[in-house]
Amino acid sequence: MSLARYAFSVKPQEALLILITMFWGGTFLAVQYAVTMSGPFFFVGLRFATAALAVSMLSLNILRGLTWLEVKAGVVIGVAIALGYSLQTWGLQSISSSKSAFITAMYVPLVPLLQWLCLGRLPGLMSCIGIALAFGGLLLLAGPEGNLLALGEGEIITLASALAIAAEIILISAWAGKVNVRRVTVVQLLTASLVSFMVMVPAGEAIPPLTTGLLLVALGLGIFSAIIQVVMNWAQRSVSPTRATVIYTGEPVWAGIFGRMAGERLPFLALFGGMLIVLGVLVSELKLKKKKTRSAGAADKAEQEL
Repeated sequence: MSLARYAFSVKPQEALLILITMFWGGTFLAVQYAVTMSGPFFFVGLRFATAALAVSMLSLNILRGLTWLEVKAGVVIGVAIALGYSLQTWGLQSISSSKSAFITAMYVPLVPLLQWLCLGRLPGLMSCIGIALAFGGLLLLAGPEGNLLALGEGEIITLASALAIAAEIILISAWAGKVNVRRVTVVQLLTASLVSFMVMVPAGEAIPPLTTGLLLVALGLGIFSAIIQVVMNWAQRSVSPTRATVIYTGEPVWAGIFGRMAGERLPFLALFGGMLIVLGVLVSELKLKKKKTRSAGAADKAEQEL
């Protein structure tokens, strides 16, 4: 009778994604400070413009080889990035942050769904279980209030941002092995910046005073954004969209940890939700391996002796 055992293994690419997810979660406090000096859409545009400049300065020699495929990939991914960040922030103007977090968490189940519809890749059993645990944890962490089925303007806008985030992860994986990472990152960051600035028009947002504090925060977060996008593009060459999504669900956990260090306190259910998210990440990394039976091992040995 065959025995089954679980083996835990983390690829270097997955370890880097976990690391940038920590940075990702830590940026919330900086953004919270920045929006006291600027409107949300202008800051998103300024942040990605700074990130694009940072990556461009490190990629001057290779930008000359920019291909049409890389332009197309960068523009499409950049639009998804801009929509994900801008729509979520726009929705927060009319709904609570907890409801926004809950609706945004819909990108977790949306990724494997889009992966199946667009790429024809079915997620594995352990990835599905991990996603279910992580999604359940996000519900507890967000603490949803009211009836989600009663969708108003803010809810619809935020749901659209969740779809954009899911599309970004899928699109990065679809093109990751076909393009130069740094060249496509420059294009997508520039696109994200331009789209975010354009969103200011329908939102009725004005350009704020360019204070030293605002510029310093934009510079810092721009560099972080550049690092995050380069690592995502590189790592998702070999990390599946489903597994990458589960890793990214650690973002609110790290945001909660950094928030607690800054004096915030999460209730018990939110802490329990964070534990479920971490468990979901770990479960998604488990692989089922079967040991050979004694008879099968003997047959292999006999085969080698012939």
